[in-house]
Amino acid sequence: MKANRMEAFSDGVLAIIITIMVLEFKLPEGHDWYALIGLGPKILSYIFSFVYIGIYWNNHHHLLHMVRTVHGRLMWLNLLLLFWLSLIPFTTAWMGESHFAPTPTALYGIILLLSALSYRLLQLAIIKQHSGDSSFVVSMGKDWKVKLSPFLYLIAVLTAYVSPWISCFFFVLVAIIWFVPDKRIEHALRGQ
Repeated sequence: MKANRMEAFSDGVLAIIITIMVLEFKLPEGHDWYALIGLGPKILSYIFSFVYIGIYWNNHHHLLHMVRTVHGRLMWLNLLLLFWLSLIPFTTAWMGESHFAPTPTALYGIILLLSALSYRLLQLAIIKQHSGDSSFVVSMGKDWKVKLSPFLYLIAVLTAYVSPWISCFFFVLVAIIWFVPDKRIEHALRGQ
């Protein structure tokens, strides 16, 4: 299998995830702007998740450009990442429907944490395909975002029972950290 086939499959799954999230919205009962106020928590949770899926899509796209050989382990690690990401619509809907209650917010953070860890496993499997002194391996060794994100997600999970809004702060913080695509992969591609 070529890496572009795995990428196309992943792109399709991510597109379906986004579609499922938007299909969760029900029409408001009223016909004025006031009717949308009740949807506020659902819209906010959707925005969080849409941004996260977009970040994963963008970084996943860049990461797969570094694949030299697609093998079974790599395919399973990619599926593991897609599995955790596919649970985001459920946790998004529950968090929005509950108006960011502690348990749904904590579960949302757990799913983001497990997604981040599976992304790291996928990244490590791809790094193994390169020699230790390649520009890609050297640049990925300095990946502070991948190392910091799980820690911030864990804080978000734990603080959900203190204040879900503190958790949301950490969700936004991680999204801000990852919003700009990783330029190191582009630099490594140019260096090959």
